[in-house]
Amino acid sequence: MRQLGRRGFVAGAAGVAAGVVSGVTAAGDAVAVPLRRTGAPAGTGAHHVARRELRGMWVATVANLDWPSKPGLTPAAQRAELIAYLDEAVARRLNTVILQVRPTADALWPSPYEPWAQYLTGVQGKDPGWDPLGTAVTEAHRRGLELHAWFNPYRVANHTDPSRLAATHPARLHPDWVLPYGGKLYYNPGIPEVRRFVQDAMLDAVRRYDIDAVHWDDYFYPYPVAGQVFDDDATYAKYGAGFPDKAAWRRDNTDKLVRETAERIKKIKKNVQFGISPFGVWRNAATDPLGSDTRAGVQTYDDLYADTRGWVRKGWIDYVCPQIYWNIGFAAADYAKLLPWWSEAVRGTGVDLFVGEALYKAGDPAQPAAWQDPAELSRHLDLAAGYDQVRGHVYFSGKDVVTDRIGAMDRVVGDHYRNRVRPPR
Repeated sequence: MRQLGRRGFVAGAAGVAAGVVSGVTAAGDAVAVPLRRTGAPAGTGAHHVARRELRGMWVATVANLDWPSKPGLTPAAQRAELIAYLDEAVARRLNTVILQVRPTADALWPSPYEPWAQYLTGVQGKDPGWDPLGTAVTEAHRRGLELHAWFNPYRVANHTDPSRLAATHPARLHPDWVLPYGGKLYYNPGIPEVRRFVQDAMLDAVRRYDIDAVHWDDYFYPYPVAGQVFDDDATYAKYGAGFPDKAAWRRDNTDKLVRETAERIKKIKKNVQFGISPFGVWRNAATDPLGSDTRAGVQTYDDLYADTRGWVRKGWIDYVCPQIYWNIGFAAADYAKLLPWWSEAVRGTGVDLFVGEALYKAGDPAQPAAWQDPAELSRHLDLAAGYDQVRGHVYFSGKDVVTDRIGAMDRVVGDHYRNRVRPPR
């Protein structure tokens, strides 16, 4: 996410008083789940009517951001940490965990396409001795949680030295597929064989596991780095005929990746959803009258060559989860302006809107004053309650859900998540 550059029934009053809330197992059986005693102030009660909504958290594995806490833990310790995140989701009355399973062109399952992720053992390609994704799916469903498998399509490494990759890594076997940029390695999105390969690698997980969704974050073409060039001139010369410029060709490459992946997911398993969590600004209104009333320094359409609004309007994806990672009133990108913009973007499309929330900013002394107020995130949900298109919220990231530096998550749970509910389906 940018911070790096970033299922249940309603409980009766007696159950709440007793400190339990009704949950639901994967089989649909009601179970008792202990309540987290947050001590958070009670809300107005205006938003406590239970309706289906997604309440999720991202659990990032890249650079061991959330999980595992460090590479090289025993399989038992890794599993225990993973289970703790799932239990935390239940305690917070969330219903979805979005687990990063392909952080850097590698895998957190025994993939025939790519090596084991180095974040497990410290050595890329080394078998960790267990199946993290398989375990996550089974244990999430056992707790009545959805498990969305989060993939990053094109990032290969957070460095530029191919020799540091596992000897069998596809990027080493096909060095012509890879471009260095901004201190990292990326697969070149303009090469058709690359686009097919990354789809095959991700879809292997769809075939093998009962995941509830395929989830992508905000990285397509890389974020711009001042003074550096993503050197795909030769690829453009080879494949770019018929496009007015390189930007249009790049956007078409990303469109193809999204559309083809969507079609292939549904052919494999119709009920697996496909969701994307883009950077929160498609285009500024000054660039395009259809854009948002923002002055963001990055626009996904122009800088990442990702027509996020177009994918929604064409119905290629099942949900969109824009990372609206700014506070209410933030001048360049106001949460209170972006929320209605995205609500209008999805209207009439059948695409669900979930809002990505910057929990990691709450209490960070480097952030503006609004983020020092534990109630800021709860106000986001208050605001969202006025927009029927908003079907839920996702919090970045798992570590921050657990530590909850200033009690912002406690406040959200106390004000808005009195009971467990099912995700929309």
